[in-house]
Amino acid sequence: MKTTIEISDPLLRDAKRLPIATGTTLRALVEQGLRQGRPRAPGERSIQTPGRKLQGQGAYPEFADAEWDKIREAIYEGRGG
Repeated sequence: MKTTIEISDPLLRDAKRLPIATGTTLRALVEQGLRQGRPRAPGERSIQTPGRKLQGQGAYPEFADAEWDKIREAIYEGRGG
């Protein structure tokens, strides 16, 4: 499911650096934080998800600190719309 959240600019900049340094994704980082911060009912087990390892060298340099608008433009470049 997709959703939109507002995060302070300094926190988001820091959060974008973590996936590059740890070999994960921003999505996985947010999901992990939500799982850890959610109160659990007595006896409820936590859900474990397998870690993902990404291949390559991380984000292209021109997108490392880019805003979503720039990334979206590049994704859809030349595809009409």
